[in-house]
Amino acid sequence: MLLSAGLPSTVVAESSTTDAVEHSVEAPLASRSLLLDGVFVDGVTVVVGERGHVLISEDRGRNWRQLEIPSRATLTGVHFHDKKLGWVVGHDATILRTADGGETWDRVYYDPEEESPLFDIWFRDAENGFAAGAYGLFLVTADGGTTWTRQTVDEDEYNDFHLHHIARSETGRLYMAAEAGTIYRSDDGGRTWLSLPSPYEGSFFGTLPLQEDALLLFGLRGHMFRSEDAGDTWQEIETGTVALLNRGLRRNNGTLIVVGHEGTLLISDDGGRSFTLREQPDRQALATVIETDDGGLILIGEFGANRLAEDGTTADPAQ
Repeated sequence: MLLSAGLPSTVVAESSTTDAVEHSVEAPLASRSLLLDGVFVDGVTVVVGERGHVLISEDRGRNWRQLEIPSRATLTGVHFHDKKLGWVVGHDATILRTADGGETWDRVYYDPEEESPLFDIWFRDAENGFAAGAYGLFLVTADGGTTWTRQTVDEDEYNDFHLHHIARSETGRLYMAAEAGTIYRSDDGGRTWLSLPSPYEGSFFGTLPLQEDALLLFGLRGHMFRSEDAGDTWQEIETGTVALLNRGLRRNNGTLIVVGHEGTLLISDDGGRSFTLREQPDRQALATVIETDDGGLILIGEFGANRLAEDGTTADPAQ
């Protein structure tokens, strides 16, 4: 059924007038702490994680510099429009914004009383974006994140599922992976959302749009599914693992990579119809993987941020 996004009143953006702002603490080993998301844009890599850690690399992940952030919350998602303008989300319904490549940040949304962490953030352009999180929390902005409006993705009052990941296909459709076997699709830029038929009752943590209307969907216990028709029907893909699968990447050369817990690295050279399983020797959880403009890969997870070695089986420690 079609799920219309509600239009409640705009939420006041900045609450620091009543809540003291705690800044992140500089940590010499921040690049080896738990990191949960990352992005590469215009030669700059930005990664985020626990304790308000945000790090930047200008040499494709070989060296990292920690940025000062007005938050100590665990940060779970990052999106940059270009190398200057970016946003970060995390626990306590925290949203941070930078307009100078991370040198300074503003806390533009914060609601610890909500008790709903935000898990992902995505912007269509410099002004219009979405933030998704626990218990159906879905925030929308049309002014670059200065103000945020809470909307309803699912009209069913009992479906307050965790919203884990937002992705856009090359056709312009938006997909959102969610808890309890739930996946949503928007065909109109996020104004309304369609609840798609689910091939699995367990939670989904990531979706990876492919060419045209093809996409992958994955989550608990190594479950992965492929659709050729924008999520209307699904085919299960054998992964060879029962590890939780988090995020995926379509490389510039067409190779697909999906990563997950227990050091899981799944690689496909046939458009996601089959995968080869490679496990990192340390078996630490992988949260995501990003590609740099030189074709290099940076793994992000329990160990921090590491460049993947050329043999594809070990990771070089970040500096």
